[in-house]
Formats: sequence, structure tokens, C-alpha cells
Amino acid sequence: MGREELEDIEIQLLLEGVYRYYGFDFRNYALSSLKRRIWNTVHAEGLTTISGLQEKVFHEPECLERFLFNLSVKATTMFRDPSFFLTLRNKVVPILKTYPFIRIWHAGCSTGEEVYSMAILLKEEGLYHRSRLYATDVNETVLRKAKSGIFPIEMMQEYTHNYIQAGGKKSFSEYYTAAYGNAIFSSELKENIVFSLHNLATDNSFNEFHAIFCRNVLIYFNKYLQNRVHELFYESLIRLGIIGLGRQESIRFTPHEKDYEQLTSSEKIYRKIS
Repeated sequence: MGREELEDIEIQLLLEGVYRYYGFDFRNYALSSLKRRIWNTVHAEGLTTISGLQEKVFHEPECLERFLFNLSVKATTMFRDPSFFLTLRNKVVPILKTYPFIRIWHAGCSTGEEVYSMAILLKEEGLYHRSRLYATDVNETVLRKAKSGIFPIEMMQEYTHNYIQAGGKKSFSEYYTAAYGNAIFSSELKENIVFSLHNLATDNSFNEFHAIFCRNVLIYFNKYLQNRVHELFYESLIRLGIIGLGRQESIRFTPHEKDYEQLTSSEKIYRKIS
């Protein structure tokens, strides 16, 4: 048996054990990305084998938390891909304005930058007061950070640039207070946000939504899990509801491809038509 085959067996045993003992299901994540993240954790824990990590994960709760943190997707910024948010302003906001109350789901919200971006956009478009934003993630640590609304001050220059490119209508600095090297975002932005644990691999729908955003998450899943999540989103969207995906993601080649129309050719924003 080669070293690579042994490595694959170790990974399968680790993920199966984490699922059966803790209920966290990473078994259908894309293997190449998963392998890299697991080895990063192995080295960070001062270990040399995946089997060694398995032992530590099962016997040290703190190690499990670090392991989950390393496996979750955390690459996010405010108003990431500004053209996406500009399209939301121009194409999606007029649709949302037709509803008396708006429910939006940010699935895989990570540390929350995108959900705060959405709160700002809705506030500027006069919709935030009649909106409820559900921000979910599998990782409790990143959710705590998201709920705090505190981000490094050195990121504000980039975020401000993105905000302007996304059609921002005010001075971005109006939304946060600078203190102790951090930007503390206004508590008003959190009033209509619900932060909650939700595992896309195992959990079911929990509401009916007018819009769902899950950007740059599905690329980390294998085809089986991608299809499961698309089924979940389809069930969770109202008819004529909106779904927004990342640039490398698509409705194409999924079981529900024919159930959506693309709102614009430049962005992965779709509307449920059946």
C-alpha cells in the first residue's frame, strides 16, 4: 500500500469519526482542499500524522475547536466582488421592494463580513427595517466573531474601496467606530440579523426565504454535497426568490438548473421560476 493510499484511509477514518462522535460532517468536502487544511492542522498541533490528529481531536475538546476552525471556509471581505453588490442594488433591490417583509439567508457566513455588507446595502435602500437576515455557519468560533461586529481597522481601506465600487451612498466610516486597532460596527446593523449554527451537510431548511446567498462555499464541496445543498436552497426559496453564488459557482449541471433564470450574464444571481 502506497503512502497516498494510507493518507486517504487516515482522512476517511478521521472524518467518519468526527461525524459519528461529534455530528460534524465533512465527508463530502472536496478532497484536495480538505487534505491541505487537515495537514495544516496536523502541523499547527505539532504532530506528524493524521492518525495523531485523530487521537487528539477525540480526547481534547480545544483541539476539536481548532480543527473545526481550520476546516471552515473563512476567506471573505466586505463588499467582496463589488460588481456583485452593485448588481444587487440595481437588479435585486427593486424585486425585494415588492415584499412587505424580507427574509434573507446568508449560508456559510463565516466571520460575517458579507452579512454586514448586506445590512448596509439594505439600510441605504430603505429596506433594512423590514428585513430579517439569517447568518449561519457550521463553526461556532467564526459565528462568535461575526456576532461581535468587530474587524481589524487595517482592513477598512480595502472595505471602503469595495463599498464605493459597490455603489455606496454614504461615507463608509459612518458605519463603524475606530477603537484599539479595530473597527466596531454600529449595533444598529445587528438589530435584524440572527446568527445561528447550521450545517449545510446535515441540517434541513428552517424557513422560507426571499433571497439566499452562499458565495464561495460550494466550491469546497464534492458533487454529491453540492447537489444536496442546491436541493436545500430550492426548498427554502419562495417562488421568484433570488439566489446568489460565487463567481466560480453555478446553477448549471445541478438537478434544478431548469428551475432558475439568470438575472444578469455578468453575475451568478438567479431567480427561481418554477
